[in-house]
Amino acid sequence: MSGEEDGMLLPDKSVLASLLRRYRVWERVVLADPHDPVARRRLEDLAYTLCVLMGRRTVHEAIIEAEQYLATDRAAPRTVERRNP
Repeated sequence: MSGEEDGMLLPDKSVLASLLRRYRVWERVVLADPHDPVARRRLEDLAYTLCVLMGRRTVHEAIIEAEQYLATDRAAPRTVERRNP
């Protein structure tokens, strides 16, 4: 866990980004073969983990929250101080 917001510990952004990527991969696998019990179980496990990490009840809410949280770092512009030689 890396940050704290409103008293809630927030997950490490690299771990969360990896989890979201894996969720999307398994989501595509399940869409391609909805009757594959192994694929469905993996997707359900990833959905549960996302919900727990983001403190949300549905995977849809968890994904939205995760994407917003991950975007916060990218939205802040970085400034670099330049020194004159």
